[in-house]
Amino acid sequence: MPSPPPVPSPGSLGVRALNLLTWLHVAAYRRTGGRIGRKLAGAPVLLLDHIGRRSGTPRTTPLLYLDDGEDLVIVGSRGGSNAPPAWWLNLEASPRTTVQVGPRHREVAARTASPDEKARLWPRLVAMYSDYQTYQNRTEREIPVIILEPGSALAA
Repeated sequence: MPSPPPVPSPGSLGVRALNLLTWLHVAAYRRTGGRIGRKLAGAPVLLLDHIGRRSGTPRTTPLLYLDDGEDLVIVGSRGGSNAPPAWWLNLEASPRTTVQVGPRHREVAARTASPDEKARLWPRLVAMYSDYQTYQNRTEREIPVIILEPGSALAA
């Protein structure tokens, strides 16, 4: 299978196209309660709400996820870029948020998986979406695995 294309540079036509596709994906997912946009490349998709850490602007990002008991697991890959995804930086600044999975909205608290948790989850994540390993091989940074716990899991 060919390698995924590199991440477009900021301000490029590719980034603008990705932003438009993301907007359309979120709009279709929200409008249909996840009937449209709930799968991508055969993997399940959730909508992650987050607040811009500098702008304070509410944002929504569609992400592949893995169910792990009551937790949801997402990956901060950004296509193997050496920079982390903005949504992850936003969650680090404000880990309590909401997600939409299909028609259901739920409160969650985000945290980085421990090394043991990542070792347990990574093979399942790569089995779900094999490009994650390609992305890890492409970048110098350690791609974070993020666990979204039910909102009551972390103290206020």
